[in-house]
Amino acid sequence: MLLRSIAAPLTVIRGIGPALIPKLARLGIQNAAGLLCHYPRDWEDRTLTVPISEFQNRQVCTAVTVTARGWIGFGRTRTLKVYVEDESGSAALLCFNRPWLDKQLVEGRRFRLWGRFYYRYGEIQSSSFEVEPLTATESANSGSILPVYPLSAGLNHITLRRLVNSALDQYAAKLEDELPREIIERDNLLPKAAAIRAIHFPASAAELEMAKKTLIYEELFYLEIMVGKRAYERRGIGNGEQGTGSVVSKHSEVTNTQSQQTKTPVPSPQSLVPFPLQQRLLERLPFSLTPGQIKAIAEINADMAGNVSPNGAYSMARLLQGDVGSGKTLVSFLAALRAAQDGGQTALMAPTELLARQHAENAARLLEPLGLRIAYLTGNIKAAGRKDLLRHLASGEIDIAVGTHALFSKDVSYKNLRLVVVDEQHRFGVTQRSLIMAKGNNPHLLMMSATPIPRTLAFTVFGDMDVSVIRDLPPGRKPVKTHLAKESSEARVYDFVRRKLEAGSQAYFVYPLIEGGDEANQKDASLKDAVSMAERLAQEVFPRFTVALIHSKLDDEEKRQTMERFRAGEIVVLVATSVVEVGVDVPNASCMVIEHAERFGLSALHQLRGRVGRGQDQAYCFLVYSNDLTEDGKARLKVMLENADGFIIAEEDLKLRGPGQIAGIEQSGYLNLGIANPIRDIDELARARTDAFFILNNDPGLVLDDHRIIARVLKEAPLFDEVVL
Repeated sequence: MLLRSIAAPLTVIRGIGPALIPKLARLGIQNAAGLLCHYPRDWEDRTLTVPISEFQNRQVCTAVTVTARGWIGFGRTRTLKVYVEDESGSAALLCFNRPWLDKQLVEGRRFRLWGRFYYRYGEIQSSSFEVEPLTATESANSGSILPVYPLSAGLNHITLRRLVNSALDQYAAKLEDELPREIIERDNLLPKAAAIRAIHFPASAAELEMAKKTLIYEELFYLEIMVGKRAYERRGIGNGEQGTGSVVSKHSEVTNTQSQQTKTPVPSPQSLVPFPLQQRLLERLPFSLTPGQIKAIAEINADMAGNVSPNGAYSMARLLQGDVGSGKTLVSFLAALRAAQDGGQTALMAPTELLARQHAENAARLLEPLGLRIAYLTGNIKAAGRKDLLRHLASGEIDIAVGTHALFSKDVSYKNLRLVVVDEQHRFGVTQRSLIMAKGNNPHLLMMSATPIPRTLAFTVFGDMDVSVIRDLPPGRKPVKTHLAKESSEARVYDFVRRKLEAGSQAYFVYPLIEGGDEANQKDASLKDAVSMAERLAQEVFPRFTVALIHSKLDDEEKRQTMERFRAGEIVVLVATSVVEVGVDVPNASCMVIEHAERFGLSALHQLRGRVGRGQDQAYCFLVYSNDLTEDGKARLKVMLENADGFIIAEEDLKLRGPGQIAGIEQSGYLNLGIANPIRDIDELARARTDAFFILNNDPGLVLDDHRIIARVLKEAPLFDEVVL
């Protein structure tokens, strides 16, 4: 049987009664398979002796003798205190809520002791310990390696270990291998039955490492199999016989290039053969495309030209990465012109109304002179205007619809949606992206990200997509100079910014909260907020300059007017929250001050920093941090100080925050990993990807004898939800 197909209720396992069912459910354990897949988070190696004298930063595991005992406290707080000693020293055991140890811990008896100790009240103590009786001939290192599980209220390790052991006795021997035999033999992996038993109760440290290697690889292998299958399904491959086609994936080359920090190969201008509408736009531009833009649009044109699989044409699925200010939006406009050339419509979806409006205005300025019809659609469009707009969209009279989530509302229909562009893709969940895609008949998909995708996530979340990377910036751009400043030194920052304002520049001041009444602010009264600081900056710090405020709670029209005035130079200092993180383009703004910078993710800081330096003048970014920031917090901000490359910053952010928060994938349940960690196990992930794509390239239907187990696992006991990104 396959592990995840064991649907037997928990009550069939010895020792599990009705009282334990809700406690196990809180851990997500619903059946026998869930119990066996509840992997330990750590292991206690009780085969190694760690004497009491080495208690600091280590877990003690030693043979002790009880030397004295007594009671402390009164009434209900009365607690047994037992003194023990080994050859290195003595310690006190505080037996809180364990009065039964009174009969066990008798003076003169020997025990194997395991626990965490600390120094308090002039002695070494522990209240978190376990003891086992020892015979006269046994030693401390005659113990075993025991699992340490995630727990919930009402469950302890002793109980959970007993239950898992019962489940192993009932089911482990019947488990079938879920990896192809060729891989198991090549890598000397454990059989599934042995791996599951060893991951919970290993006989040795070496066996534990083999079990971890086996199960980690298995999870990552099936993760990449699913990624590969999605790539094939987009190309109409996978239901046929052996060798019906292959996917030429450029993704690994791209991610390896990213990790080595090498430059994008410079294409020649002749590598781009624009279509007529594209050519007309390029002729109107007062500048030339960068090599990265040329390469990206050439790849997009090739995708949209009708690449075919043995089963027919397939649509583009491409991720366009580029740092802030690299010109991704212009590339997306050129892609929209390619769609319009074929009589198709484009939907360009942005996460905020502010950004959507900016895209719509830029599209109108650049594309309407070419004869294209542009529409702006958000949830705030008035009913009368919305009705006419939807009618024109459904009849095909609109070529490009730019907007927010409103683009996939139930009442929105398109005559021929040929291209979907998702800007700042990490702001949208899987369901939202699929809803807009469903508005067309298998339209092309172009996802754009100014937050570079780390190599780890590129292998997983976007592993079934082709990737274009724009690494170069427009000519003349200067790197933004970044400075760290304590909150107590902010007056010097204000003085510096004031001099720049007097010279004719503009500045952003960004805060983590909108106003002092925010719920988050109740937890930390020291946090500054945008509303109160806008007033202070206007009245006390920069009284000679016009200061304005923008945040997400303002209505769309007020935000639009504020941004227009800032672009026009009527507003000199713009106070904001992270609402200005994406899409705001004001070339004259050369100063960015981010207060409480430690409250922002590294990728968010990188995005905010990218709002300045978009003109010819030298730009500056000040990261102002709290006076009591820890050394770890300072080290984190130093990543921003020392790096301008978004890919390096994204990798560090991934390590700090985890994959779910970075990519928005917590909305999809996609990385529901049990034991693997894509960050820690990046080498195994790369190897699993190579194996998975090799198998699918040679046997996309998974019909060969050694590959049928893969198809069976996907059908009967999938490790992950089937998700279309």
